[in-house]
Amino acid sequence: MSRANRFVGKVAFVTGAASGIGRATAVAFAGEGARVALVDRTEDALRHTAQAIRDAGGEPLTIACDVSRPDEVEAAVARTVAAFGRLDIAFNNAGVENTAAPVAEIALDAWDRILDINLRGTFVCMKHEIAQMLRQGGGVVVNTSSGAGIRGVAGGASYAASKHAVIGLTKSAALDYAKSRIRVNAILPGNIETPMMDRFTGGDLQKAIDLEPVGRLGRPEEIAEAVLWMSSDLGAFVTGASISVDGGWSL
Repeated sequence: MSRANRFVGKVAFVTGAASGIGRATAVAFAGEGARVALVDRTEDALRHTAQAIRDAGGEPLTIACDVSRPDEVEAAVARTVAAFGRLDIAFNNAGVENTAAPVAEIALDAWDRILDINLRGTFVCMKHEIAQMLRQGGGVVVNTSSGAGIRGVAGGASYAASKHAVIGLTKSAALDYAKSRIRVNAILPGNIETPMMDRFTGGDLQKAIDLEPVGRLGRPEEIAEAVLWMSSDLGAFVTGASISVDGGWSL
């Protein structure tokens, strides 16, 4: 599964690990020696990710958690530490897409759902992850923003607002904890071949391909590789960064 063992002895906590970017990143961490806590809304949704890690000789922990519920997030972090003894890397990747609509037609409950999961969920995860990292003397946090975090998206105001805000949250937290040996960065994927993209395009992935200057969708594994680099010792001088991996879509 891997060409290296950058994360032997490390513990990674990955939200949204059931599919797409979250699954690819969790498997990649495990492939380089990390013990991985897999977090998604149900444990059943995590079974394929967990099995892929077991098949490669890894040690996954599956945790059902709705990141918009602070009590469940706190319990998920505590369960990870109880099982593995520490928390070195947190990849806050859980998120949902909006139904396309212009601003005046967005229902308030639809707006709240996107912000509750994509932004508030990321904040709540960081709150408990960083508290643990402070206790143990350091760690790394990577948050999933989006190319939509640095540009407008017609029909996607709620999603773009949530992802712009994740970047501001990331930059501020990076300054808060720079002297505490805790690095906080954001990854900004473009149009990636995931179940979310399939839902958003209604199954017509060509719509997303046509937006990409490179003429193809990105692969979840390409995002995972960037997350692993940011989480590794080679990325030790990087904090507060927002790194686009998007085939030129946000240019």
